[in-house]
Amino acid sequence: MIILYRIYQFLIAIPVLLVVTIVAALATIIGSSIGFSRTMGYWPGHVWARIFCIMCLIRVSVRGSCNINKKTSYVFVANHQGAFDIFTIYGYLGHNFRWMMKKALEKIPLVGYACRVSGHIYVDNSTPSAVRTTMETAEKRLAGGLSVVVFPEGSRTRDGHMHSFRRGAFTLAVEFGLPVVPVTIDGAFNVLPRGKMLPRPGRINITIHEPINPAKEGKHELAELMERSADAIASALPENQLPA
Repeated sequence: MIILYRIYQFLIAIPVLLVVTIVAALATIIGSSIGFSRTMGYWPGHVWARIFCIMCLIRVSVRGSCNINKKTSYVFVANHQGAFDIFTIYGYLGHNFRWMMKKALEKIPLVGYACRVSGHIYVDNSTPSAVRTTMETAEKRLAGGLSVVVFPEGSRTRDGHMHSFRRGAFTLAVEFGLPVVPVTIDGAFNVLPRGKMLPRPGRINITIHEPINPAKEGKHELAELMERSADAIASALPENQLPA
């Protein structure tokens, strides 16, 4: 069965997805360049991601969509199981947002430029001044009423377990007094784990948890916020993927 799937991938899925990727990137660049970055920075990528999942025979289910309001800005934080986290979140979260992503992704031909011109945020940790610039860019996006999505583990898990979180995304939420929405991704590690090049058919489940709102005075307590977010994400993971 997997042999037939690989034949399908090389003869049908990969050529189609290459074309769809180019079209989505060009639509994003053109739309964003003429002043529609708020819309075109999201919708072409949203459609692209859904097509990617469908063409790779990945079924995605979403629970908890009722917990978020499309008119509210959030800081979404999700565990990072594999490359398909990007497609599942982009295609099925159901909320206009911008990614905070590794700066290395900027080097991807056409796609990297499309992400930059449409307002996604490249995270540069190379120097203290670069970190400040990254945070300032994220602050501008949030101040403009957009949401951001961050993988606070920083990189994809190597063993399937969720690992400790970095502070960056939570610091933004504290500074702006924004709700944090924990998001659990379950199944992406089985579809395409780190170190593999081609996905397998499978199912990915997304659980959107209730927002963690700031206290009455409009601020979060950083350590508590990180702990509550990690606990919420872990609550929807199977035992063999919990933090080691």
